[in-house]
Amino acid sequence: MSIRFAALALFLLSPAHAQDIAPSAPAPAVPATAPKSATVRVSLQTGLGPIVLEVEKERAPVTTANFLRYVDEKRFDGTTFYRATRGGAGFGLIQGGLKGDPKRLLPPVAHEPTSATGLSHVDGAISMARYAPGSAAADFFITVGNLKSMDANPGQPGDNVGFAVFGRVVEGMDVVRRILAAPTSPTEGEGVMKGQMLAPRIPILTARRVEPAAAR
Repeated sequence: MSIRFAALALFLLSPAHAQDIAPSAPAPAVPATAPKSATVRVSLQTGLGPIVLEVEKERAPVTTANFLRYVDEKRFDGTTFYRATRGGAGFGLIQGGLKGDPKRLLPPVAHEPTSATGLSHVDGAISMARYAPGSAAADFFITVGNLKSMDANPGQPGDNVGFAVFGRVVEGMDVVRRILAAPTSPTEGEGVMKGQMLAPRIPILTARRVEPAAAR
């Protein structure tokens, strides 16, 4: 089963902007001499265990600053992972966040395409859900498997700027896969999202900055 590009936004993009997504080849190894960009670690304590993220303060500054504001103001506390999109054996995504809660929502931020950041939707990437480019606010998703067809593709007609990757999972991919495999409602959800809504939701108990192990 293929995942529709439009289905990966928070709700639906225009069908004219849809394209099929298939798992991509593994990303090439990064040379050992490549300088590491500035990052910040965040721990999501979920109902199934912790997920530790490393977000890109230097390469995706706008998106990361927005995400960290939600973390620092504890706006993610008590939210959920509410969606699991399964594209086949070994790939898909889980989505979480505020789900449009107006009491916690901050203004949307400018879109940072992968063509500008140099990041990609590889296994464990965290990226922003959105409607149109520049509408991302508080909902995010984590990929399982390499889904590079979600990257910006200037050669594609229509909405071709993809989704804004801003980090990756460094601990807890086993938890991510457990969420992806969790039960979903056969009836909840609209359009292509029908059958993708987790039932029950997986709680995000807290979201906090953490120091890398080497710095402790």
